[in-house]
Amino acid sequence: MTVNESVWGLVLAGGKSRRMGADKASLTQNGESQLSRAVKLLQAHTERTFISTSAGQQDDPVRQGFEKIVDAYDDLGPLAGILSAMDMNPAVCWLVLACDLPAIDDLTITHLLTHASGDCPATAYRSVHDDLPEPLCAIYRPTARPIIDRFVADGFKCPRKILINSPTQLLTQPNPGALHNINSPEDLAGTGIEQTL
Repeated sequence: MTVNESVWGLVLAGGKSRRMGADKASLTQNGESQLSRAVKLLQAHTERTFISTSAGQQDDPVRQGFEKIVDAYDDLGPLAGILSAMDMNPAVCWLVLACDLPAIDDLTITHLLTHASGDCPATAYRSVHDDLPEPLCAIYRPTARPIIDRFVADGFKCPRKILINSPTQLLTQPNPGALHNINSPEDLAGTGIEQTL
């Protein structure tokens, strides 16, 4: 990063995966769950790495063996995980990563960390589809917390909208395919990802 700040990792794995019809964290690629793959990637770059999970998921087999932060907020989607992590340690930068990015790679994480702003509350990549922020592969500095709180108080629950309307450092993706996510069984076609462990 451009400043000497501690960075902890958070893999978001507390979603309900309604469109997929199966827990996205448990989808496997080359015999490894998407969750495990994402955690290992962040562990190589952060001081500590946690998974974000809902209370009902924290004891399931896929999430065993990982340090967890249980969502302390209801009906906030990914923001529940981000805010819960900030509650647990408000003094570090959180590198947040969704667990449903099968093409995510080391280059993307390294580039994000290397070019993260020491002034802006958040650093994220521009989407290759619409140039808008990609909030689920991003770094949130401690100064992002009051901004997020203010938006939530005003009824905003979408992290992308929060980043659009906040001082956010936006980067160009070094690997344009790295942030393509999987949301439905149709998205699995040709990826080599399986729905069962």
